[in-house]
Amino acid sequence: MEKILRIGTRDSQLAVWQATLVKDELAKHGIATELVLIKSDGDIDLVTPLYEMGVQGVFTKTLDAALLSGRIDIAVHSMKDVPTQLAKGIIQSAVLPRANYKDLLIFRDSNSKFEIRESDFVIATSSIRRKAQWLNRYPNHSIENLRGNVNTRLRKVAESNWDGAIFAAAGLERIGLRPANSIELDWMLPAPAQGAIMIVCRENDTAAKEKCFVLNDEATAICVKAERDFLKTLLGGCSTPISALAKTENDQLHFNGNIFSLDGKEKVEVNKIFSMDEKNIGVIAAKEVLLNGGDKIAEVIRNAGK
Repeated sequence: MEKILRIGTRDSQLAVWQATLVKDELAKHGIATELVLIKSDGDIDLVTPLYEMGVQGVFTKTLDAALLSGRIDIAVHSMKDVPTQLAKGIIQSAVLPRANYKDLLIFRDSNSKFEIRESDFVIATSSIRRKAQWLNRYPNHSIENLRGNVNTRLRKVAESNWDGAIFAAAGLERIGLRPANSIELDWMLPAPAQGAIMIVCRENDTAAKEKCFVLNDEATAICVKAERDFLKTLLGGCSTPISALAKTENDQLHFNGNIFSLDGKEKVEVNKIFSMDEKNIGVIAAKEVLLNGGDKIAEVIRNAGK
């Protein structure tokens, strides 16, 4: 009898949805699986801002430990939460087709005209990437911290005196919770790999890797690799004011990326078109940003984290 593949996941509604998607997709290929729910440190602490929690792997390290100890065979993650340097002994086995990569502004008042005032406007987010981009565009606005899983954050917005809060569109859409009183922020560049789901396994588990690779979407994998290489070359952490988006179009890869100062006042960006067979796209784009002043911003951010 073939071994049942144990899928490790956080126990939030969104994480379970993503793991169930993987379970269902693997079932289509005749692969038997079961879900193993594990609570992560990032879900337990809903008060401390992410950037004060040693954010590298805050949502993945508990699953990493379960994977390396043999408690589970694969783990499913929102790829934007995964550190650019995977834990030793763990490898990427598949990237699923990307969903909506955009950020959403959800207004607290469902009767709002969905207008963003130039002054006297309060936005909630725990992401320093979103905060920096928002303050760059709206320097007179105030930013409040918002933590918790999707359901918790939606409730906090409804109960708050904020004007609105920023969410990833994909997470809300996947579990059918995208509210009508929301707008897509087309001007806001997403986190590297936002909207993508990643499956990881133990490096020495060839069978698990091969089973999961049937779900791999090559175009998405190429794009998110470029975005994560851009992040890794600039600073490495997933809680930084760094954004990137790669898209394939007519056998070309269109890459947009940027880095902001923490207060949003300084910005360096790159917009380039590459051939699909170009190597190290994200690294090339990041080096251009560093040469154009991004090195100074990155140095300030590094020192701020010490």
